[in-house]
Amino acid sequence: MYEAVHARPDGPSTVARQARTAADYGFDGVVVRNHGDAGTPDDIDAVADSLDVDVVEGVEIRADDPSQASGLVGNHRSKRTIVAVHGGDRALNRFAVENSAVDVLAHPMAGNGDFNHVLAKAAADNGVRIEFSLRSVVHESGGSRVRQLGALRKLRELVADADAPYVVSSDPRSHLEFRAPRELCALGEQIGFDADDIRAGLVEWGRLADRNRDRAGDSYVEPGVRLDEPE
Repeated sequence: MYEAVHARPDGPSTVARQARTAADYGFDGVVVRNHGDAGTPDDIDAVADSLDVDVVEGVEIRADDPSQASGLVGNHRSKRTIVAVHGGDRALNRFAVENSAVDVLAHPMAGNGDFNHVLAKAAADNGVRIEFSLRSVVHESGGSRVRQLGALRKLRELVADADAPYVVSSDPRSHLEFRAPRELCALGEQIGFDADDIRAGLVEWGRLADRNRDRAGDSYVEPGVRLDEPE
């Protein structure tokens, strides 16, 4: 199981601190998903070599409109193992789920949370993972938390009906915001998810990283096609 994190300079904790905490909490790895406009950690390679936990280099793209997002996806696709788009806005949500170069639509219910069955079907068709972010459930309270719970339940129904792929994260900005997988499963059960659904969403980050690393290999041509070395 993997957690998707923001690390310094896109948060107060270094990649090393996040990765050590992830290992202590029972995660197999972390996806470092710093916002593209916030800066890239400078210690990610050293951490990946020194700790017994997988460190995946990703990016979460923030853009003002689909045109800008398209350019940023093109810039990052060959450099990052996982490319996510920060959603919520209708146009950006649609751009992300219709673009197979995007791995994850992050925070689809942020802001106005404009996500519907048409977008869920597009995500399923293009293999774009929809993120169930539990951050608001963990850290907010009162009316805001209630609204976010309703949005998550609606999103779950849309994703399930379309059989769209998904990931799960508590989206920690600091090592102090980590929750162990068993805690996230218990939380998910309290808001209407099955524990197995939560585990599957945490595992999916690692599966996605493995797939993309494999595709980045020299022998990969396209799904189902590889180059073999002559004997």
